[in-house]
Amino acid sequence: MANEQKPKQKLGFTIIKDDPTDGHGGFGIGSLSLENVSPVIIDVEEGIARIEIGAMHARSDTERGIKFTANREDSEGGKPYWLVWVTIDFKEEGPYYAGVTACEMVVNREKRRGYKILADHVNRMDKSMKRQIIVDHMDDKSKRILAEFLAGHNQEMWQRSEPKLFTDLGLESSDLSRFNGQ
Repeated sequence: MANEQKPKQKLGFTIIKDDPTDGHGGFGIGSLSLENVSPVIIDVEEGIARIEIGAMHARSDTERGIKFTANREDSEGGKPYWLVWVTIDFKEEGPYYAGVTACEMVVNREKRRGYKILADHVNRMDKSMKRQIIVDHMDDKSKRILAEFLAGHNQEMWQRSEPKLFTDLGLESSDLSRFNGQ
C-alpha cells in the first residue's frame, strides 16, 4: 500500500462570504469581512497541506473531537500541525497571497487532547487579514509544504506575492524558479 497515491484535493480559496452590511443596519456594521481569508492546515508528518473550511470556527476535521489546552504536556506524543491563515488581495496585475500567517497546533488523537493557543490563532488570523506575512518561525519542512501548496494552488497569485513571503519561507532564488513552474 506504500505506492498508493492520495487523491489530489482541489479546493478554491475565498470560501467565506461575510457581508456585515447585507440586509440590516444593526450590529457588526463596519466590521472586517472574512471574505478573502482561507484556513490551510499543514500535516507535517504526512507532508500535505489542505484547505479546511471548518478551521474558521475551530471545527476542522483535524480539530474535531479534540479538547485543546494551552499546556503542551496534555498532547504529548501527538502529531504536529500548522494552521495557516491565507488572505487574498488584489493588485492592478491581479490577485495575490497578501497575508500569510502560521499558528502551531498539536493533536493527540489517542488521548483526544491537543495543544494550541486560541488567542494566537485569532491574532494571527487578524494579522493575515491586515496583509502581514508571519511564517519565518515554521520548521523548514513545513515551509516547503506551504510554498508548494501555494504555488501549486495558483501559480499567478504565487508569482504576484510580495518578496517577503518567499524570503520568510526560506526560498533562495534557485528555489523560486522551481516553484514558479519553470
